[in-house]
Amino acid sequence: MNRAFSIRSGGSNKNSAGAGGNKMSGFSLSSLRGTVQPELSKKLFRLIKSENNLINAHEAAGRERVSIATQLSEWGEQTGDEAINDVSDKVGVILSEIGEQEDSYAHAIDESRGYLKAIRNTEKSVQPSRDGKAKIADEIQRLKLKEPESAKLVVLEQELVRAEAENLVAEAQLTNVTRQKLKEAYEAEFAATIERAEKQIILAKHGRRLLQLLDDTPVVPGDAKPVYHHASQARQVLNDAEDDLRDWQPETDHYQADGAEVTQSTSADVGVVAEDEGKAPELKVDDVVAEKATAV
Repeated sequence: MNRAFSIRSGGSNKNSAGAGGNKMSGFSLSSLRGTVQPELSKKLFRLIKSENNLINAHEAAGRERVSIATQLSEWGEQTGDEAINDVSDKVGVILSEIGEQEDSYAHAIDESRGYLKAIRNTEKSVQPSRDGKAKIADEIQRLKLKEPESAKLVVLEQELVRAEAENLVAEAQLTNVTRQKLKEAYEAEFAATIERAEKQIILAKHGRRLLQLLDDTPVVPGDAKPVYHHASQARQVLNDAEDDLRDWQPETDHYQADGAEVTQSTSADVGVVAEDEGKAPELKVDDVVAEKATAV
């Protein structure tokens, strides 16, 4: 958990919680990209943009959780009740750590977006191939109707064969990239979802342990409050929570459809996506295909 036994360490948490809410998004050309996306990549562009909104929502939820944890701790301090003072502070630490898990989850979703961007960029690179082939085919049809004996028809038909060959390569690459990156994107997101859920369960269980240290036996008017003897136990609960988070390991699950070969992505794949997410893959035509095209 990498934090003290108390959340009352000054204004650092409050400042960090408040700083995130004051960010202003300046105008940039990126805000206009949606209007110039090729038709093929428009839907995925919108999906990726929506995922960014989801990331912001989880980051905001994490900040709010940390802020609420701080407020709970400060309220407990001013009650004058030693038991409530200590338990509310320790519960605040647990709640704050739950908020940190939201932030980690947001970063994991952002990484998974990198895989979707690879698909989008491939779609963008395929669109010109489709458009070029369609344009040549339309021109051939126009000439056949207006000038069926035109010598330009032979040239256009050769260009069409080559365009079709290039498009075949592009479409095959799109299929391969789409299947691979879609799988990797949501494998990463589901793994992050499991990690967040399991770690928050760990924290919630230790939070309930803390609550058991608070004696809620009704006090008769005029009687003194029960003496609080569990400060050391409360500290131990936080130690246990920290140890459990540190020892957490993801379980390895194996799923395989009939006849399908399941491959596992590595951490290196994420780096490749992050490095190349702004580039469209180069489309190449096989030499044999090119020869067939020029031979027509």
